[in-house]
Formats: sequence, C-alpha cells, structure tokens
Amino acid sequence: MQTKSKGMSKKKEMTKQDASRIQSHADKTGEDLDFKARAQKAADKKE
Repeated sequence: MQTKSKGMSKKKEMTKQDASRIQSHADKTGEDLDFKARAQKAADKKE
C-alpha cells in the first residue's frame, strides 16, 4: 500500500536562492541547522 507524501508533490531542483532562504530561516529560528549544509550542497550540485 502506497501513501501520499505530505509537502511538495513535484520534485524541484534546489536553487542558490532556495538554499539562502532555508539557511536564513534556520539561523533565525535555530531549527534544522544540519539542513543548512544539505540545502547548500543540493544547490551547488545543480551548477
């Protein structure tokens, strides 16, 4: 049995702007600090 995942349903490549936005939010909230590096890595991979 397959279940639908919550959140984004379409796969979208990470842009530098996306990574910057995620990092800024993580810095402000103190949450998902390890995700900052993963977001940057994904954005770098795109280039």
